[in-house]
Amino acid sequence: MRILVIGGTGTIGREVAKALAVNHEVVIASRSGGVLRVDIADQESVETMYREAGAFDAVVCTAGSARFGPLDDLEYEDFLFSFRNKLMGQINLVRIGRNYINDNGSFTLTSGILAREPMPGASAISMVNAGLEGFVRAAQLELERGVRVNVVSPVWVQETLLAMGNKMLEGMPAALVARAYVASVTGTMKGTVLDVNDFV
Repeated sequence: MRILVIGGTGTIGREVAKALAVNHEVVIASRSGGVLRVDIADQESVETMYREAGAFDAVVCTAGSARFGPLDDLEYEDFLFSFRNKLMGQINLVRIGRNYINDNGSFTLTSGILAREPMPGASAISMVNAGLEGFVRAAQLELERGVRVNVVSPVWVQETLLAMGNKMLEGMPAALVARAYVASVTGTMKGTVLDVNDFV
């Protein structure tokens, strides 16, 4: 398969690309590097990426930003940024990409543990993560040509916690998180929220 990994220069994305490259052709796309450049928050950028990509069989997205902070501090623009970037950015990858992807192709998006286990400061992030999971379940009902869409829900990633200096939480290594993405791409599940704990 020929697979586009969007966010393939990030912590999770690097491990996903590495795991998939063992048996498939991987093309990395990101905002700051890779073979293809894309800003998922910009519809035109997404359209351009797909036009430049050529034929492909799968899309994996590990990109997308959302704002974290106390509800009292989060402004309207913080919620709007989170919506436009992590939520609509990934939704647009499917909306636009379904016109380009090969028959029986697949999309794999990224939500996160805060959709089901919220914490103080996570209202914007929990909103977009839960929104993505709802979108995937519903969008699958309308996709044609055998195209599938799933979303992976990572737990806290060990490398990210270490980079943040957080020693209070124990995360999962990104290489183990990547297994759920590989399963989504190479398996047959559709409209599914994949818990990374099920693939360790």
